Amino acid sequence: MTYENILEDLKNKIYYPVYFLAGEEPYFIDKISKTIESTVLDESEKDFNEVILYGRDTNMIEILSQAQQYPVFGNYRVVIVREAQNLKNIEKNEKLKNYLRKPPASTILVFDYKYKKADGRTEFAKLLGKAGVYFKSEKLRDYQLPDWIIKLIQSKGFRVSSAVGAQLAENLGNDLSKIENELQKLEINLEPGAMITPEIIEEYVGISKEFNIFELQNAFGKKDIVKVNRIINYFGANPKENPAIKVIVILFSYFRKVFLYHFLTDKSPKSIAARLSVHPYFVKDYSSAAANYPPKKLRQIFSILREYDLKTKGVETAPLPDGEILKEMAYRILH
Repeated sequence: MTYENILEDLKNKIYYPVYFLAGEEPYFIDKISKTIESTVLDESEKDFNEVILYGRDTNMIEILSQAQQYPVFGNYRVVIVREAQNLKNIEKNEKLKNYLRKPPASTILVFDYKYKKADGRTEFAKLLGKAGVYFKSEKLRDYQLPDWIIKLIQSKGFRVSSAVGAQLAENLGNDLSKIENELQKLEINLEPGAMITPEIIEEYVGISKEFNIFELQNAFGKKDIVKVNRIINYFGANPKENPAIKVIVILFSYFRKVFLYHFLTDKSPKSIAARLSVHPYFVKDYSSAAANYPPKKLRQIFSILREYDLKTKGVETAPLPDGEILKEMAYRILH
């Protein structure tokens, strides 16, 4: 069952006896768990029928004891186990397996099992599938982020331009909770139905539509020397927001994808997007950059980036301001 399916069922008051929420991406686990916590019971029912436990401080005997009690003055009892990954040998626990064979319909038992997965081949996983919902929370790939951000903005009642997804993905990374927190600034300041543009993001989220790492990548890709220098100067004047070490890491990832582009046998947009883990919208940018940077030049760029990465750490050199490091590095890449 997908994340969207689970939330839709919860919205329609379709509940399952057990939710085992596992995987590398904590954002989706937290959203499902908190939705159950906030919507299944009324405030008046929570004192009697809601129990929050923590894997580090509890054990399976206590969890199942709570889960097997009947609800008081209500239809459901909700038992949520936070940080369930700290429970020992949960997949081998015979008491839990017995519970899963016939869970009470009046209890909703939720396990937040972050950063781990249950082995799908085991009896435990099969029992989970029969008893309720076994949700695998996967990390989003880089190329999936822009579309995910756009859908998230639209779900909040806004219209959005396609450039915004890339702008936020490149500058905020793949921390989904951080992205959502930043987007709350839009909800606070804008009316529903407003059009979210790069200018709006710059005003309310603080990411410049012109002076950001995404635009720097594009400028390097096009060998736009004037634009590269303008952005580098801006970064140098704002080193806390744009530290040199972060810029170098992102540029290394960018030029690595340009390098890989040269050796792809299938140059169809769909194949390129999949192999480089980028959104199909940006395939043309990598094609253009590959034309400007042959493999030999890219190998030189990797050496330059490694050299300046060491300089940011003060290895075999006197400490230099971030702005000076970036200026030197940019000059050597472009010339």
